[in-house]
Order: sequence, then C-alpha cells, then structure tokens
Amino acid sequence: MGRLTLLALFIVSCVIILGSWTRLADAGLGCPDWPGCYGSLVVPQTASEIEEAQSLYPNSPVEVSKGWMEMIHRYFATGLGFIILLISLGSWVYRRQLNYPFKHTQLLLAVVILQGAFGAWTVTWKLWPQVVTAHLFGGFITASLLSILYIRLSRMGRHVRPLGLRNPLGSLRLWALIGLLLTIEQIFLGGWMSSNYAAMACSDLPACNGEWWPQMKFSEGFNLMQSIGPNYLGGLMDSEARKAIHVLHRLGAVLLGGYILLMVWKLSQQTDSRLRFFAVLLLTLFSFQFCLGLANVYWNLPLPVAVAHNFVGALLFIAMVLLNYLMFSRRTRPSYE
Repeated sequence: MGRLTLLALFIVSCVIILGSWTRLADAGLGCPDWPGCYGSLVVPQTASEIEEAQSLYPNSPVEVSKGWMEMIHRYFATGLGFIILLISLGSWVYRRQLNYPFKHTQLLLAVVILQGAFGAWTVTWKLWPQVVTAHLFGGFITASLLSILYIRLSRMGRHVRPLGLRNPLGSLRLWALIGLLLTIEQIFLGGWMSSNYAAMACSDLPACNGEWWPQMKFSEGFNLMQSIGPNYLGGLMDSEARKAIHVLHRLGAVLLGGYILLMVWKLSQQTDSRLRFFAVLLLTLFSFQFCLGLANVYWNLPLPVAVAHNFVGALLFIAMVLLNYLMFSRRTRPSYE
C-alpha cells in the first residue's frame, strides 16, 4: 500500500503539471467531448479522421497538438484513478489492523470520483470558471490526501514521538489553521484569475498598468453566478473586472507572505525539529512562489514559468496541510495536553 501510494503521488504530480499546462496553453477544449476526443480514445491524426471529426463537431476545429495535450492529461488522470481504486479496494483487507487509515482511503476514492466529474464538466460546460477553479482545488486536495496517507501508512506499527513545544499547542494550532485558510484563499484567487484569463490584466510591477489603484469592477470580477452555456475559452470579462481579480491576487500574496514570515519565526523558535523543518520548507516554497509570480508578470506569462507557479502553489498547499496534520494528529499530541 505504501508503494502504491508513492506511485499515486508521482502520478498526481504529473496530473497537476499536465493540467496546468493544458489550461495555460488554451488547450482545455482541445477535445470538445469527454472522455474521448472527437468520438475516439485518441486524437484524430489522418486527413480522413480529421474530416470525420469535423463532421461530428463542426463548431470545434481540430487542433491536433492541443488535442494531445488534453488527452495525455486524461490518460494520466485515468491512471491515477485506477491506482487509487486499487488502494481503496485493497484497504478492505487491512481495515481491522491497528491505526490503519481505512476511512482515509475511502475518502480519497470519493474525492477522485468527484474530481473526475469536475474534469468532465470542465469540457461539457466549456471552461465554466467556477468548475475550472474547483477542478484545480480538487487536484491539490487529492495530492494532500495522498501525502497524509503515505505518512499514516509509514507510521503503522511505529512509536510516534510527541511534539516538543515551547508554546501552548493551541496557539500553534491557531497559527497553522489561519495559515492554511490564507493559503486556500490565495489559491482560489490564483485559480479564479487563471480561469478568467486575468493573469496579464496588469502588465507591470509593482503598479498595475502604471496605476497603483486602477479602475476596477470587483462585483463583476468576483461574480460567482456566471451562467453555464457560453464558451469561456479566453474569458468573457472586461479589462476592469480582470484587473480587480489580478490586483486582489497580488494583495493576497503580500498578506500571505507577511503571515508566513511571522509563522516561520514562531515555528523556528520551537524545540521540535519537525516544526523547524516546516519553518524552512514554508519559507523556501513561498519565496520561490513569489519570485515565479513576479517572473510571470515581468516576462508576460511564459508557459514553463506559469506551470511552475501552479505546481509550487500545490506544494505550498500540501505543506500547509501536512503542518496542520502534524499539529492536530492524535499521535503527536504533547503529553501535557
């Protein structure tokens, strides 16, 4: 089970990278149907196949390269679902063992099934921003659940050392929980910005198109009731709505960065080496992520940098989730609590 979980972690990393690459390369509708591509399990290649595909979907011109981006992402996602299905089914054999995370594996399967539905809706609802953002979150949550599962499996049959603290656990738990909530908020802003094509709404730094506070439409930029039906490829918001999303994402990054610096200082004062490790990890990941965000604006959203920005965001989210797991886990609870 541990080896299967490691394999799933590798595949989910590939899925996150491929998913962001597909989205940022405007290939989210490279295949207009689901789960196949123009009615087939492979992308149309020959002239006759392309002609037949066009007859089936006359409003969706065949772009072979974008179709393959989408299908390769789906192949990896299907492989991930199969591995998690094996983990879930195999867990029934071990469910009575002490500390075996049986419920965790069943939750993981449910999340992956829901994630598959989000993947289908992303295509059939034509990149509806709400479902695209939820699909992004689903991938991050899947990776986090797999990371916790691997830790729980590796701890089976072993003594887990309680946390050594210089401060009351309740205080550190609150810091970790707020840090996770701020990270979730920032990922939502990033996903919402990407799904509404607002990443280049501000083309300079640190101002936005030469203005510190440009004309913005927050009510339109954060309208979560956009209708299903239109094709959202390229985005439908005007520039002022996109600026609102972009500027708020920047402000959220500053807020999260300041909070992480304070939390890192607090964690670095602890006696437990695991907490000091998280201090270094969070500081490193956020610093790298912040630099990638600056590079996206400075170099006009180069695809490799944008994909790396998405992936490091996933790593930062996973690190925050694991820190909270360490804080709230029954097996690491200090003896005085």
